[in-house]
Amino acid sequence: MKNLLLMLIFSWSVIHADSISLTGTVVSDGQKMIGSRYMGYVKKVYVKLGDKVKREDDLYEMESAEFDIMKTQANLMLEQSQIALEYWKDRLRVINKKKKNLKRKMGMTGFDWDDLEGQIENVKAMLESTKIMVKHAAEQVKQMAVVFNYLKMKAPADGVVVQKNIKVGDMLMPGMLAIMIVDTEHLEIDVSLSEGIIGRVHEGERLVVEIPSIKYKTVGRIKAIIPDANPMTHKIKMRVSFDKGGKNIFPGMYAKVIIPDNS
Repeated sequence: MKNLLLMLIFSWSVIHADSISLTGTVVSDGQKMIGSRYMGYVKKVYVKLGDKVKREDDLYEMESAEFDIMKTQANLMLEQSQIALEYWKDRLRVINKKKKNLKRKMGMTGFDWDDLEGQIENVKAMLESTKIMVKHAAEQVKQMAVVFNYLKMKAPADGVVVQKNIKVGDMLMPGMLAIMIVDTEHLEIDVSLSEGIIGRVHEGERLVVEIPSIKYKTVGRIKAIIPDANPMTHKIKMRVSFDKGGKNIFPGMYAKVIIPDNS
């Protein structure tokens, strides 16, 4: 397979002697910026710059004393509201049973019946109110569970730690960038094209890719052609995917792509 690839690259360069060589930069197809959603102090940091991490590996942990109190309060509120709900359910069963028994008795006054009906309506109202309390308390418990997931941050994907802005004792603010992880396995080459050669490239087209620093050549594929965000540059961005072949290729490295002459 390797020999076939080398022959393909060689024949490509011979056939397309009038091809155009463009420079580009190796970039990652996956870059994860991990920040905090809550304010708090950093309790532990489990990684350092350059560490390779797997999905769900621990990255850092925040102090949880304040959140422990909030979690306990939420659980207590749910427990109390559930107890209150059971009380009003039992109360309603007792009154309904009393109403059923009184129906069988003769000589019951209208006042007694109206009083019993009024009690039933009051208990039903309290029962519905308590159900709402239980629902809100359960939602609060779920929210606290989500908060605790963010107190111990885990890696969202495989990659390498390329930036670490925190250490133990630091105060984290919501939205602050804590750690950046870059996927070093799925790499692409970012190339700028001038308007004059835009007609010579097409999505899906294969071309020669070279990483000069390690003398590595392979065949890549044009993944996307993207208009530049700044129209004043008159440049077009091109993304070329390629197989790193187990080589030590990292984002930021200098690369070259060869656009064949299709004339």
